[in-house]
Amino acid sequence: MEFSIKSSAPENLRSDCLAIGVFAGEKKHPPVLSDSGKAFDQIANGAIGSILEKGDFSGKNGSCQFLYKLPGIASERVLLFGLGKASEATNASFIKAIRAVVKSVAATKASDVMIALDDYADAATKIRLATLAAADEVAGKTVQKEKNLALKKLAFWRFIDGRKNSCASAEEKALHEGEAIAAGVKLARTLGDLPANQCTPTYLGETAEKLAKRHKMNCEILDAKAIRAAGMNSLLAVAQGSSQQPRFIVLEYKGKSQGTKKSSKKPLVLVGKGITFDSGGISLKPPANMDEMKFDMCGAASVLGVMEAAARMQLPLDLLALIPACENMPGGDATRPGDVITTLSGQTVEVLNTDAEGRLILCDALTYAKKFDPAAIIDVATLTGACVMALGRVAHGLFANDEALAAALIEAGNAVEDRAWRLPLWEDYQEALESQFADMSNSGGREGGAITAACFLSRFVDKKTPWAHLDIAGTAWKSGREKGATGRPVALLCQYLLRLAEN
Repeated sequence: MEFSIKSSAPENLRSDCLAIGVFAGEKKHPPVLSDSGKAFDQIANGAIGSILEKGDFSGKNGSCQFLYKLPGIASERVLLFGLGKASEATNASFIKAIRAVVKSVAATKASDVMIALDDYADAATKIRLATLAAADEVAGKTVQKEKNLALKKLAFWRFIDGRKNSCASAEEKALHEGEAIAAGVKLARTLGDLPANQCTPTYLGETAEKLAKRHKMNCEILDAKAIRAAGMNSLLAVAQGSSQQPRFIVLEYKGKSQGTKKSSKKPLVLVGKGITFDSGGISLKPPANMDEMKFDMCGAASVLGVMEAAARMQLPLDLLALIPACENMPGGDATRPGDVITTLSGQTVEVLNTDAEGRLILCDALTYAKKFDPAAIIDVATLTGACVMALGRVAHGLFANDEALAAALIEAGNAVEDRAWRLPLWEDYQEALESQFADMSNSGGREGGAITAACFLSRFVDKKTPWAHLDIAGTAWKSGREKGATGRPVALLCQYLLRLAEN
């Protein structure tokens, strides 16, 4: 979809559809036109206001109603969209309203839509959020359906109340940022939706190489031989039951040190779980819904999506993406329950459950990250069904060893409605990982499963390095009629990087 910002006089605007915001009435009062809506109502000789007075449109957040051929307005269609009560307006309600507009217009033959925005104090933020929400709503139709949509263009008309818009450059920058983040979300969704026979570990590696070539990043792909030479036996143990060869992806974006031999800043490391299909291994999963285990690489997909967005935005940050990628399959060579593995860190792990495999590939990646002396590490993984039981499909599970990092990620998620909820990492939970035959077991049992999984990972991170773990098992994809990858938490992580870049 093509995005733009318009600032022409309202009487000169022409589009297939003009979308005007309406606030729900306070304390049983009738709905109220937004300031931008009032400008168009004046041109229409009060026609819009008189329609609202009849009470047929409430202004409820997310509601929409089409009007046709209004006097004085060049657009054939006018879409009233509900913003909810002005006193209850939030970024979340704004995003919901924009999504409703795009969904309604996409159901028509309109090829373009113009959304009238008020003179917001945070106009740049609103435009970034609206661009991301609109692009994501269209991308949610799947690639094939998106091609068939008549809707190709979306413009934002800015109501400035007679004053010159001194923030135009900031708004154009925000529009570009919204498009960049949307591209990252779309990449993550596209990779997640691919079937496992196409999106193999090799394919993920090739995708990273193409991304690196497109944006002039550094990329290194370790094959099975190189992974063994590096000492990542835990990653190999998960991969050995599959005929698909594992890959370890190292993708580097140098925003601060571009053109220099060595960065003067410590990189932020993003680690993404890349299990391209998870059968559970010898601890085989039940067959129902096992097709959804192609989504077990959504952590890797989201990390690649963030790198895509960061490069497009040209963020002044140094980022490093590490992606351990493999399949978890049963077979004659597969790891068995009871096997003991020596990880890259030198610590040994007794495998009690081969379906607790994500932590086994992540632990080697977290250890590998130490060689880069990172400023911080954030890992993203569809790690535990226990997290789905705890938080459902709404919030990511967040674990962290650093208060500032945890607070920044939660704030970023709240700002873009891609929320996370922090869970504890108390020492009490570490006891569940005790083993008679190794330094630890890979499973702490069913109780507090998401927490004990995070506790396992914490053993492979230097305590002095800020680290956060995002368990996205409940948020990375949807089931049922809307089955498909969501692209989360690309928006959260990009918002965090934007805030980091500002500082």
